[in-house]
Amino acid sequence: MRQRKRGIVNMEESTGIDLAPMLDFVLNLLIFFIITAVFLKEVGINVSRPNSSSSAEKSESSSIVILIAANGEITVDRKVVDQRSVRAKIESLHAQKPDDPVVVAADPGAATGILVDVIDQVRQGGVQAVSIAPTKS
Repeated sequence: MRQRKRGIVNMEESTGIDLAPMLDFVLNLLIFFIITAVFLKEVGINVSRPNSSSSAEKSESSSIVILIAANGEITVDRKVVDQRSVRAKIESLHAQKPDDPVVVAADPGAATGILVDVIDQVRQGGVQAVSIAPTKS
């Protein structure tokens, strides 16, 4: 009988859960996520709108100026245009004055989506160098 009890006791002690494979798996996951996190890059456009209105006054004298109001109204060379016709207007102005740069002045309350759309249309109109200036306060 003593041998039976010893055999039962030994079986009960050996029925524990082995945590080594689980710890190896968790360690491998941790290494994988640390390595892949290094390769993640954020996609976006960094836009910082300057506060000085003197730079806007200087750039307006010999450049094509696009103003974006807080309500979304777009003005190209002092003429209000629709958002979809910015490209055509820029193409005609750039054909007349090919050396003049394009300056986009956006109100701080204007939607950033409109600003990005206008810059895209200007680039599609043939002008690659687009400057962003503050609006006059």
